[in-house]
Amino acid sequence: MRINESCQIVFWRKMYKYKTKPYEHQEKIFADSWCRKYFGLFMEMGTGKSKVAIDTMGRLFLEDKIKACLILAPKGVFDNWVMNEIPRHLPSDINVKVVRWQTNHTKSFMSDLEKLILPDMQENNTLQVFVMNVEGLSTTKAFSFAKLFLNKNPDSIMIVDESTTIKNRSAKRTKNVVELGRLALFRRILTGSPITKSPMDLFSQCMFLSPNALGFKSYYAFQGRYAVVINKTMGHRSFRDIVGYQRLDELNGKLDKFSSRVLKNECLDLPEKVYVRRDIELTTEQTSAYQQMKRLALTELDQGRLASTQSVLTQIMRLQQICCGFLKLDDGEIKDLPNNRLNELLSVIEETTGKVIIWATWTHDIQAIEKLLIKNFGEDSVATYYGETPQDRRQEIVQKFQDKNDKLRFFVGQPKTGGFGITLTEASTVVYYSNSYDLEIRLQSEDRAHRIGQQNKVTYIDIVVPRTIDEKILKALKNKINIAEKVLGEDARQWLI
Repeated sequence: MRINESCQIVFWRKMYKYKTKPYEHQEKIFADSWCRKYFGLFMEMGTGKSKVAIDTMGRLFLEDKIKACLILAPKGVFDNWVMNEIPRHLPSDINVKVVRWQTNHTKSFMSDLEKLILPDMQENNTLQVFVMNVEGLSTTKAFSFAKLFLNKNPDSIMIVDESTTIKNRSAKRTKNVVELGRLALFRRILTGSPITKSPMDLFSQCMFLSPNALGFKSYYAFQGRYAVVINKTMGHRSFRDIVGYQRLDELNGKLDKFSSRVLKNECLDLPEKVYVRRDIELTTEQTSAYQQMKRLALTELDQGRLASTQSVLTQIMRLQQICCGFLKLDDGEIKDLPNNRLNELLSVIEETTGKVIIWATWTHDIQAIEKLLIKNFGEDSVATYYGETPQDRRQEIVQKFQDKNDKLRFFVGQPKTGGFGITLTEASTVVYYSNSYDLEIRLQSEDRAHRIGQQNKVTYIDIVVPRTIDEKILKALKNKINIAEKVLGEDARQWLI
């Protein structure tokens, strides 16, 4: 973690009243970066980069350097800024108006948007915050509203959370975000790892910060400096292919001038376990199937056909399967439904470094995850561990996963099979693609990484569909409730509605 030696942390503590006490690394980075025109917060998931960004926003507002903020974040995260992060971390003495972007432009939403965007309709001495999902910036409508907001509020900061979402320089989304960045007085990018597959990922992220950040206004000049490129011919077509990289120490030196890198193992005052939630939306097909299944379950409940704990749990399981993107028909056939879960898993992985445990309740999901990871990271990078995995293969998987030099990076397991008795301490990131309703299974599976031999803090990431059985199961697990004991009588209806 690079920190400017001239940081005066005590001075800033006196001048700025934190709402939530920062960890040491957060305080150092905030003191070093809050007044900079552009900065990259390259902080591993679970180390609190959103708090640093929010305190930066608050500090700049109190110093009268900004009046507005545009926050862009992926769908799985942007609601969290509105519902949790800003209310939790922005000092209470700052008046703030927060508007969340929505594609359905109701009369109420448009009224809120006008009051947010137009200076003559804004409340005095109020920080105006517009939170949008970055995927929307691919559309003309969302882009035009974001542009209007920044044009009307030039004294602003623009924050891009999970900035690897703009790594593709040719994507319309990236071009629009970079253009918007030119309208903001201050700019920040937040990501656990700015490089997902190639150092070339850095170009458009840094171009958003400033055309001068890396010293290259042309991608091909940047590529020529840091990539080894050869000309290839395939048929009648010739193209340039990157076969390696060069001068990476020089590139890292440039990054150090306008960013801070934080790893969990550097943060001695972090809690031993850090929990992160990633929200996704149901697709149209999932919503239709979910509502139909819910109506059927409630009808059976009203008619007295759900009289046992197991019958209610079966209905809960079917609703959860729909949330995960498939439906098991009466004849045993599995029908896949379009869903956002796999894409969200990839987004999570892009934010992580090192080895990762991925727990999934259903065999169908485990196989889908395996296929996805092989496609993106190679066959040697992933192993699955569930009921059908042979016993001798299970031992081999654990040994390879625990070998830090082995290529096996992803352990994809079923918690009722792999969640007991084995040690997986080489990973400090654990993703729950789906959760079992069994509290003991959750607790035991968490402890596969958090046990003797673990050298780092462990981050647990839950992928969740809000306002569905997904969320109810997660809340019950967090509150140490055994769902099997709570699903009879009137309690059953609360689980199914």
